[in-house]
Amino acid sequence: MTMIGKLGGVEIGRILDSSLLGFTAQKWFPEFDREAVRAHEHWLCPNHYDAECGRIPMPVHSWLLRIGKYNVLIDTCMGNDKNRAEFGEMHMLTNRYLERMAAIGLKPEDIHFVLCTHLHVDHVGWNTRLDNGRWVPTFPNARYVMARREYEAARDEAADPNAPGFIRNTFADSVHPVVEAGKSDLVDDDHQLLDCLTLRSAPGHSPGHIRIELKSQGQIGVFAGDMLHSPIQIPFWQWSSIVCWNQAMASSARRELLEYCCAENALLIPGHFEAPHVGRIREAGNTFAIDFGW
Repeated sequence: MTMIGKLGGVEIGRILDSSLLGFTAQKWFPEFDREAVRAHEHWLCPNHYDAECGRIPMPVHSWLLRIGKYNVLIDTCMGNDKNRAEFGEMHMLTNRYLERMAAIGLKPEDIHFVLCTHLHVDHVGWNTRLDNGRWVPTFPNARYVMARREYEAARDEAADPNAPGFIRNTFADSVHPVVEAGKSDLVDDDHQLLDCLTLRSAPGHSPGHIRIELKSQGQIGVFAGDMLHSPIQIPFWQWSSIVCWNQAMASSARRELLEYCCAENALLIPGHFEAPHVGRIREAGNTFAIDFGW
């Protein structure tokens, strides 16, 4: 993990958990149009799209913010030792996530806030770690901040005995333990934190998905979670993934996000883009484009 950029007075780093091989774009996006994508291969390939096999890679990483004396972690990836039998790439992992954090001199005890854009399996895993057979908060001094609507939806879905095993397991091993430990803060729309962060409702991918806006010294960045899984969704913002809770709502939220980034010259900071991971959005005809980098 390295600190890879600065926005205003805030240092921003990336902590990699691992990279998923990813689905093919055709399977991941029900509205995928192979011919339409050809015109974009010159900038999508090879980092963001494999034109030969159609795969879209998905690195799974956290964002780390240093805001004054506070260390803020956004999303916590897949975690180790978790039963995810339905997903071989996520099942019983032994990744070096905490070692990567230690490489820049941070211990789990040094994290002050964990912000959850949503509560899907690949965004909450390191919320907890296994300790003598029990799931305990990985970051014992942190407040875990999540949208109330998202928590309630995840709780209710996990309570359904017919829900897939990974849904029930994710809530049981990575969400409930931090709530039970009294470490969680369930917040409502437009929650403010540390004078520079706003947690704003952006449902669609999940019922209570949020985007996190950072404003510092006149600059703006938006941590978008899974509002986009791939840069393909910038020109083709209408394309929502097969795992979106409400595909039409997700595409509407994505368009609003991209319009906001254009209007405010905000840095887009998603959850699954390959290097250089971030970029500035601009209008391109009747759709959008991205200029990668800080």
